[in-house]
Order: sequence, then structure tokens, then C-alpha cells
Amino acid sequence: MLLLDFLLENYLKLLQIFIKRKAWIRQVLVASIAASFAWFLGDFLVENGGLVAAIICSLSIRISMYKSVREGFGQIIGTAIGAAVALATVTFFDFGPIAIGTTVLFCAVMARALRLGEVASVNVPVTALIVIGPGLSQNTAIHRLWSTIIGAGVAIAFSYFSHAKTPAGRTLDQLTNLGRKIANLFSTISSGLDQGLNQTNTSIWLTDARLLVEEIPKLKAQALEAKAYARWSPLEEVDEAEDLYLKAVALEHIVVQVRTIARTLFDLSVDRTLPKITQHEISSALFIAGKNMKRKVEVIKTDDMFSSTREIADELRRAASNLATALISHKDLKQDDLVRSISIVSNLEIMADSLDESSPALRDVMTPDEAPENKVLKVPVKEQSKTWVQRLWRLIRIFLRR
Repeated sequence: MLLLDFLLENYLKLLQIFIKRKAWIRQVLVASIAASFAWFLGDFLVENGGLVAAIICSLSIRISMYKSVREGFGQIIGTAIGAAVALATVTFFDFGPIAIGTTVLFCAVMARALRLGEVASVNVPVTALIVIGPGLSQNTAIHRLWSTIIGAGVAIAFSYFSHAKTPAGRTLDQLTNLGRKIANLFSTISSGLDQGLNQTNTSIWLTDARLLVEEIPKLKAQALEAKAYARWSPLEEVDEAEDLYLKAVALEHIVVQVRTIARTLFDLSVDRTLPKITQHEISSALFIAGKNMKRKVEVIKTDDMFSSTREIADELRRAASNLATALISHKDLKQDDLVRSISIVSNLEIMADSLDESSPALRDVMTPDEAPENKVLKVPVKEQSKTWVQRLWRLIRIFLRR
């Protein structure tokens, strides 16, 4: 009765919790069903293969099919290496502490030598420990390898249902959410400047701007996933994914300018010498920046209208130019205040170039791709093969010269 009363009293609160976390709940449910199905399929196809299949499935399933393929590939490589090393180790030492320690050592060294990356480098020793259990034989190792393939395959299949949206859809959501936060922060700053510059407000603005910067790595990682997913998925357009990544980089440039503006205003609030009329002029320019950021968000959502984007950027450029003219016309403005205030003009112009994506810094400068340590294969197979062939040919030439 007490539990029932508690549920009735907190029904709305519990419902809100589930609504807010529906994406996470969906992922948990899909992962649970996938592990159960992997156990059933593993036991059905391979003798006593359910447990290994369920473990590998749980380790491999991710929020997207692309990530599950990466993790599954690492698990399969890990099991193949682990099975070979475990068989050789148990043959010499039998099952025990020496065999376990030697297996983990060799697996870690081999994963490092093959440059499988951080993810697979951890999975290889773990998978080897699963394989090296008591009663290991050649048949057992092969059975567990097949169980791993089944588990990885189930994870890849079920990952399609882990999230309601594709990687490109999730990238679009993050772009629009971050764009709205930027627009809202500009609106807040503009209103605050009209009321008077003070250090309390500027401290809050600077903190909020720094929090926006913290969201950039997550956004770029999602955009990179969308790019990688589009390369092999027939359901996605490569050009669309590339465009979303460019928009993510452009938004990164904008966020950097927002943080710089917030820092400039904080410095100005410390000195407390900026005239009210100058504060109002900066406020007007930032109001236009926030308004046009909202318009940019709508353009991103509609995925069209190059002319509208150019119009948005041009309006911000005019606002920056007007601010520069107003600042220069104030003969009584202190030099330090003028230098700091005029820097905001430069920030707004850079933002305008990012709004219409016309900046050479976006298109002509290479942006770092995914970090090598996050890849399953740090060095591609083709490049590895080429390196090994070159080394082999070098050894042959050295031998023939003797």
C-alpha cells in the first residue's frame, strides 16, 4: 500500500523523468533485448555459445550502427587474437595464474603492435580472458570465436533501433540546440547592457559562454560520426553529412567569438569607465547578433536558402560597421575602452563570415579529423599492408647483398 500511495502521489514527477530520459530508456531496453536475443541465438547455433554472445553483444552495442560496427570489429579481432594466444599459452603452462598473466601480456603487446587503437587494445585482453576459461581446446576456442561473431552481429543489427534518429539527425539537433543557446545568451547580454554594465552580470555571461565552448567537442564528435556513417550507409547522403560537419565547425568559430566578447565585457566591467551611450551601442549590435543567430538556426533546420544566409550575415556586418563608426566618433572615449570595444566589432565580423560559411578559415584550412586513439584501427589496413611489404622488401634486399 505504501508503494502504491507513493506512486500515485508522484505519478506526474515519475512521468516527467521518463519523458526527459526517453532516449536513454530506449537505449537500455534495446541493449537488454539484444543481449537476450544474442544469448538465445548463440545457444541455438553454437554449443554453449549463449553467454559469450551475450557478453560481446553488450560490449559492442552502441547508439548507432556505425559505432556498433566499429566496436564489433574490434571484438572479433580481439577474440581471434585472444583465442590464438590463449591456446598457445595453455598448451605450455596449463590453466592458471601464469597462463592468465602471459595471455594478457601477449594480447596487449599484439594489439599495440597491430595498432588497433585504444578501444580494441582494451578489448583484446578482456576477450582473451573470456576465451581462456578452464577446459580450453581448439574446438572451444573456435566455438567462442563464432559466438563472438554472433554477438557482434546482433549488436550491429539492434543498434539500428537504439535511437530514433540517424547520426545526421542527431547532429542537426545538436546544431540547432547550440545555436539557440548562443542566440539566447546574446539576448541576455543585450538586455543586461541596457540596464548598465556590472561585474556580477558579466561574470555570469562569461561563465555561460565558457559552458557553450564545452559543448563543441560533443558536437564535432557527432558530426564526425555522421560523416563516417554516410560513407558506407546507403541511407545517408555524403554531401549532407559534409555540410553538417562544416556547419559544426562554423558554429565552433562563432562560440569562440561569443566567449571572447563575454571576456571583453567582463574586462570593461572591471574598469567601470565605459560610457552609458557606448554600452547601449554595443547592446544594439549584440541584439542584432542574437536575432540573426535565431534566423540562422531556422535556416539550418530547413536545410536551404543560401540567399537567406547571406542576408543574415550581411545584416550582422552592417551592425558591426555601424558600431565601429559610433565608437570612433566618440572623442572622449578612453583609449583602453576604445581598443576593447572595437575588438567586439572584429568578433562580430568573424561571426558574420561563419554565419554564411564564407570564411576561408572554414574551407581552406584543414580541420583535424577524429583522434587516432578513438579509432578501432589507428592505422588503416591498406597502409599497414603497404608498410609491412616495404619492410619485407627491405629485409630481402639486405639479405641478398650479403
